[in-house]
Amino acid sequence: MKDTAKHQGLRNQLVSVLQEKGITDRNVLDAIKKIPRHLFLNSSFEDYAYQDKAFPIGAGQTISQPYTVAFQSQLLEIKKDHKVLEIGTGSGYQTAVLYLLGAKVYSVERQNELFKTTSTLLPKLGIRPRHLTFGDGYKGLPNFGPFDSIIVTAGAPYIPQPLMAQLKIGGRLVIPLGEDVQVMTLLIRKNETQFEKHELGEFRFVPLLEDKN
Repeated sequence: MKDTAKHQGLRNQLVSVLQEKGITDRNVLDAIKKIPRHLFLNSSFEDYAYQDKAFPIGAGQTISQPYTVAFQSQLLEIKKDHKVLEIGTGSGYQTAVLYLLGAKVYSVERQNELFKTTSTLLPKLGIRPRHLTFGDGYKGLPNFGPFDSIIVTAGAPYIPQPLMAQLKIGGRLVIPLGEDVQVMTLLIRKNETQFEKHELGEFRFVPLLEDKN
């Protein structure tokens, strides 16, 4: 599992690209500068790992493009020791970014193949989420809530009610909503019953599927 000076150089270039595209959160950029994204991909993609592109990772899923990861992470406004629920562990790359931002990460993956691979990979890279589980993301993790923020890394037709219920007052939920093209949506919980909603442009994600596989 090699991470070389060449890889670091490519990460520095990627960070410049993300800054040009409007990512301003220093902590997010620093996390992306540190994480060896090539180790989260099939080795056949290694040469392309630091392009701002999504790639297949198995089980019909993808690793999101770095811009999307940075954009969602920036929206969460994570502070050290925030409890963050991630729906869709996938390759674990987004998990790693959250971890480097100082979050206590609780992550759910519904594809068993990905869950197994990622559970093995993350500790090797020194990334230790609080809780990694194989399960249905639509249900969240009620036993561990409430959360300071929730990030959904797959396109959803609607916002699952259990996720809204597991968000702290003042908490932020970031979810791509829609069928073919998704609108990045930020919900901020104002009180027990009210949420403030912001729509922040179009993205493309794999669909968020119910039940585990």
